[in-house]
Amino acid sequence: MSEEDAPDRAEFGHDPVEHADVAAGMTVAELADEYGKAGIGAADLHEAVELTGEIFAREDTTTFLGLAGAMVPAGMRDIVADLIRDGHVDALVTTGATLTHDAIEAIGGTHHHGRETHPELSAREFDERLREEEVDRIYNVYLPQEHFAQFEAHLRAEVFEAVGEEIVSIAEFTSELGRANAVVNDGEDVAAAPGIAAAAYEQEVPLHVPAIQDSVLGLQAWLRSQVSGFSLDALADMSPLNDLAHGADSMAAIVVGGGVPKNYVLQTMLVTPGAYDYAVQLTMDPPGTGGLSGATLEEARSWGKLETDARSVSVYADATITFPLLVAAARDRCD
Repeated sequence: MSEEDAPDRAEFGHDPVEHADVAAGMTVAELADEYGKAGIGAADLHEAVELTGEIFAREDTTTFLGLAGAMVPAGMRDIVADLIRDGHVDALVTTGATLTHDAIEAIGGTHHHGRETHPELSAREFDERLREEEVDRIYNVYLPQEHFAQFEAHLRAEVFEAVGEEIVSIAEFTSELGRANAVVNDGEDVAAAPGIAAAAYEQEVPLHVPAIQDSVLGLQAWLRSQVSGFSLDALADMSPLNDLAHGADSMAAIVVGGGVPKNYVLQTMLVTPGAYDYAVQLTMDPPGTGGLSGATLEEARSWGKLETDARSVSVYADATITFPLLVAAARDRCD
């Protein structure tokens, strides 16, 4: 059938899918360009790179980063810290677990390569053996339990003593954690970098952990509150974050994973005059279950969390794969 004989098509446009061409020596940005020739998830990631590059390049855009999942144990810690130090994050919303693992590495602990199954043991026997050996497993990553003891001692000596007998916001508490991480990291000449909380402290980027109770960090804070006047005021964090959004010229959300950090980032727009102008989401959770973590950004638009004409894209894939690609290629776009 010739083009003249084709039916009228309101939706269809002549934009053939091309085949990605990869070669030795190409940059990540060049690979992202090749993704743009393709379809399905590759096309989504290419669009996310283009959008994130624009977010990074816009000095008048305030960017909130939501970070969930085991990104520190998986080796993504320095990427986040560098984004903060380079001015690409204006507020970070994450989990207590993220900051627990971040602090463990800041004071000299290490996560280790492991495996998720054992060829000679059942799944239960395998994890029972790890428990006997006092090793915690996060999929295929191991963490010896003595690092948690070191972390708890760090909190008692360096953080709780500095805060004193005060009721403080969670952001004030995490700022003190970042300060303490940097001090110990430098003083003890730890090989690993001081990390995410330290970068946020140094750059005066607010660090919010709305579900801090759901972590070892939160458990230690609660235990401290039982024997002292120290406590955390969760509601005190909301005014500074909402004020930051309220005064912004334009807003961008970059959401890695789902859960509380995702919703906390997005719900900020429910009490401000505007909404997000840009939004990028990396998640593995499907939208069809109706759950928060997989919900599309288009769904957030229906709530008024995104502007009606906001540019947004969701990439459904393992964030430990997509996040480094996204950041590397977007940095090239920004430069």
